[in-house]
Amino acid sequence: TGVVDMSGNTGGLVIAKGNDLERPASPSIGMIRENTETAPSKVEVYTDNSGTPGWQFLKEAGPSFIPLTVDYLVVAGGGGASWGGGGAGGLRTSFGTGNNNGGLQPVGAVLTMSATVPYTVVVGSEGAAGDGGTQVGGSGASSSFSTITSDGGLGGKGNGQGGDGGKAGGTSVYGFAGGYNNGNSGSGGGGAGAVGVAQSINHGGSDGGAGLEVNIIGGTGNFYAGGGGGGNRDGSPTGSGGSGGGGNASSSYSANNAQPGTANTGGGGGGASYNNASSWRTAQAGGSGVVILRYPSAYAITFQTGVGFISS
Repeated sequence: TGVVDMSGNTGGLVIAKGNDLERPASPSIGMIRENTETAPSKVEVYTDNSGTPGWQFLKEAGPSFIPLTVDYLVVAGGGGASWGGGGAGGLRTSFGTGNNNGGLQPVGAVLTMSATVPYTVVVGSEGAAGDGGTQVGGSGASSSFSTITSDGGLGGKGNGQGGDGGKAGGTSVYGFAGGYNNGNSGSGGGGAGAVGVAQSINHGGSDGGAGLEVNIIGGTGNFYAGGGGGGNRDGSPTGSGGSGGGGNASSSYSANNAQPGTANTGGGGGGASYNNASSWRTAQAGGSGVVILRYPSAYAITFQTGVGFISS
């Protein structure tokens, strides 16, 4: 009738066993026995003397519960170029260590989610190109997941006196400013990891700011959110796009070969070139953004309206 203390025993407790017919005739609630009726035998407990039967098998516990923790990479759409290169989309991530968020901010905290709650994913589109002259390139659209939002990159300027590069991440801290132009050419757009290079050579374009390496999909060398290169004038050197999808500016005023920002990287568009005959080559749009989620393999995602994370 007392408590049996086996805390000092490293072995196992041997309990009564038998088939169905060998159960106690007048069981008490809480009795435990091993039922040998089936193979393998199962442990059962008497739970209710008012029901039939009152014996219930103890269920084996399943695998340990795995919490739904999610690493994310949320990159907004890159800005379009004009004469200056487009700014990269803002970049926010929880993956990695150190100051590897856009703007060299500390990485964010891993998200703890619920498998029964639907979450909305928005991938920002790219900003349109300007005309290289007076028209500013369009801003990229924001990307978001749950509570995380990254702002789109700003478009490059083109004011006829030299185009400034667009800022990465819009007005947020998750990207760097574009380069300032002090001559008759275009400066590079800002990237997630560095400012756009300011134009310093008369008539020469400058490079876009570097993006950041975020290897959330595995491997190495996965760069995102590079700024677009600034366009040149009259055949002078031209700007290259930053690592992470930034587009190169037009290499010559005689060819329409500027590059857009790479799709699904948030890279800024490459700037236009200009010649003395007042003829503009084509500026390019930015690259669309991307949302990448990394989560335990015990779960699966179904991308449908009203459906969130589903446990497998």
